[in-house]
This record gives sequence, C-alpha cells and structure tokens, in this order.
Amino acid sequence: MRLLGLKTFRHGVHPPEAKDETKDLPIRQFPFAPLLVVPLSQHAGKPAVPVVREGQEVARGQTIARPDGFVSVAMHAPASGVVRRIALAPAISGRMVPAVYLEPFAGSTQEVADGKPCPVDGATPAEIVTAIQEAGIVGLGGAAFPTHVKLAIPPGKSVDTLILNGAECEPFLTTDHRVMLEQREDIFAGLRYLLKVTGATRAIIGVEENKPDAAAHLRAGAPADPPVEIELLRVKYPQGAEKMLITALLGREVPSGKLPVDVRALVVNVATAAEIGRLLPRGRGIQERVVTVTGPAVRKKGNYRIPIGTPLRFVLETVGVVEEEVNRVFLGGPMMGQAASSLDIPLTKGTSGVVAFTDDAAERTHREVHPCIRCGYCLAACPMFLNPSQLGLLARNGEYERMAADENLMDCFECGSCSFVCPSHLPLVQQFRVAKSMVRKAGAA
Repeated sequence: MRLLGLKTFRHGVHPPEAKDETKDLPIRQFPFAPLLVVPLSQHAGKPAVPVVREGQEVARGQTIARPDGFVSVAMHAPASGVVRRIALAPAISGRMVPAVYLEPFAGSTQEVADGKPCPVDGATPAEIVTAIQEAGIVGLGGAAFPTHVKLAIPPGKSVDTLILNGAECEPFLTTDHRVMLEQREDIFAGLRYLLKVTGATRAIIGVEENKPDAAAHLRAGAPADPPVEIELLRVKYPQGAEKMLITALLGREVPSGKLPVDVRALVVNVATAAEIGRLLPRGRGIQERVVTVTGPAVRKKGNYRIPIGTPLRFVLETVGVVEEEVNRVFLGGPMMGQAASSLDIPLTKGTSGVVAFTDDAAERTHREVHPCIRCGYCLAACPMFLNPSQLGLLARNGEYERMAADENLMDCFECGSCSFVCPSHLPLVQQFRVAKSMVRKAGAA
C-alpha cells in the first residue's frame, strides 16, 4: 500500500533514527580477541554437535561443529588457533550453553581456505539448501533462524516473489546499509541462489528512503538476469518486519498464524543474501559478521566485521568504552534488541549491533511506570492490530491462555511499538515475552 507516495504499512511508530554517526563509516575488520567463545546454540533449533576435541589445532573457517538434525546449522572456527576447552558459556538469555573456547594463534595470517564450491549454475536446489546449512548461514537481521529451513518450501506451497529486506528500520543500526553499499555483487550473487531454490519469478529489494545512496547503488548495478526491482519504502518502524514488508511491497496480508509462504512470498535479509553469495561459490562457512558498534558510551563508533565468538567486553574495550561509564548495553538495537546481563557473553551470528549507553543517557530515558490510562496509543501503534492494553492487563493477572486464545498473543513479534508510545511507560513487551514463554511451556506439557 502507499501512504504519502511511498509504499508502507498501517500503524507503526517513528523513533529517532540515530544513524548519522555510523551510516557513512565503511566496514572495517575487527581484531581477534585473545580467547574466542563460540556457542553451539546461536540459532533457532537444536545446538550443533562439536567435531573437534580439546587441544586440537584448527584453521580459520574449519568446521568445528556439525548440524544436529534439519533445524540446526554448522559452526566454523572464527580464527586459526587451538581449542582450549569445550564447556558451558554464558548466553544473552542468561542461560549457560555449550561452547567451544578457541585461542587464536598470535601472528597468524588468519587466511581462510576455500572448501568445496557450490556453483549456482551447476547445483540443484537441494544441493544449495544443503550447502547453506553446512555454511552455517542464519538470518543475519537478528532472528538467527536457519536460512536453509526457511528456503525449504512445504509440499503444496509455492513462492512467486522473493523480497530482500534492506529496510533496516531499527534505530542506531547501519550494518545492512553498509553491506548494500560495499557488497552489492555478493547480494546479487546470493539472489541468484535464492531464486533458484525458491522458484520465485520476481525479486524485490526493499530499502527505506533514508538510504538513497544504497538504493541508487543497487539500481546502478542491478543485473538484467535475474531482473530485480529496487523499491523505496517510507521510513517507519517496524518497516523491516517481514509481514510489514510483504504488505507494503505486495499488498498481501499474512493471515494470523500463517507464514509468508502462505501468501506466496519469502523474505530474506540483504546481509544474509550477501553471505550466501560470498561464501557458497568458495565453499566457505560463516565465521564473522558485520556489526554496528555505537551509542553514547562508544568513542570509536563504526561498522566492523567481527569474528563470531568475540567477547562483548573485548569489543567494548577495543572501541574505547570505559566500563564504569556504561549503564546499559544492547545486542541489536534498542527497540528489538536485548540488554546484556553480562559483559562476558560472546557475540553470535544474530548480533547485528552493539549499542552502549552511558549513565547520563540512561537517566534521560529512565521512566517511572504508572497505571494504564486507556489512552489507546498502543492500539494506534501496533502493526499487527492487536490490543496491547488488554494484553497487558491479562498478563498482569496471569491469564496467559486467554491472551493466546482470545487476543492473538502469538501474532505479536515483540517490535516494541506499544512500549515506545505508552505514556504510562508500561513494560508491555517484557510482559508479552513472559506470557508467550508460559504459553509455549503449557503447550509442550
């Protein structure tokens, strides 16, 4: 649908973008930490199974863990070094998860050797799906859902349109912006793989209008085969959510409880497509990713290509953050990201940003919670047309089953729009996360 001349969706909010300090900074390689911690569970699904042993020397890019079933992906060594131990490590969720502790070799060139290539012209769709799983590729927009699972179209379903998500509506983050400017050929190479796997006949790259340089750059290099459309979108949060993108670009609404494939569409992040195009032709696995490191507490802001498993504390020290000055650190953006409970957690494939706030900045955003005043702002903001006020009331009373059955709780994707506009400063998203967790536990029981 179109509003004010540009394609968009109904409802949503307009948080401060806060992208100016990093959007023009090119991607730079981040140094290797003295010890890298590679969690074996950094994607949706089952953790990977280690195929290395303690004391073993590994080469950068080497497979160190294999997928455990279909909904799982491989892990690769982010550096050449020695496996010091295989043990539990802290995760952003607060749980301890199995991980491989790797000490990089000092003075190593850290070159990545090529493996068995998967050429787009010579490989079958099934072979491409397998190669994506073995490369360890997951959604790099933050969800970290295994990409090969998303590409496995269920029997009886089909896809006519492939959408590459270049909206990047989350405040502070500019990783996708820089990838579109610096890895254009990788994106189009990845697009060819994705089209072959899905059988889609149409491809669209959606870019918010605050990235005109990225849209122009993509248009200038867009191939004639396969044909691809570059569409500008109105700047609005959460424009980058896949259901919102489908509505904006195709005018199709994904029904409650359904997936994009049910309306013959598939959405893949531009950075994910770029990794497919960069890694598969050379038979490599993902062992680093682009991360925006920014926020009031960061002195050396930028977009960095950071090895997977780099400890958060090392990242902050390297970019000039003084630990005593930090009040809160988000992995991802402040709207949908998670606040880090510890500085000892490692960065994973799903980490698109590190946003560090000082005490002063946190004090300016600290808000005292008050009772709901029934203003209706949250209803006007929710892109899924839910009733966050009613959901919040039910959550406070512990009526989780009613939230799911009567109020479509599970349609909430935790964008935070309701919390952003709430004048009473109710922690609605946190309440909904707890409620959804309780509903899932009840269903499993």
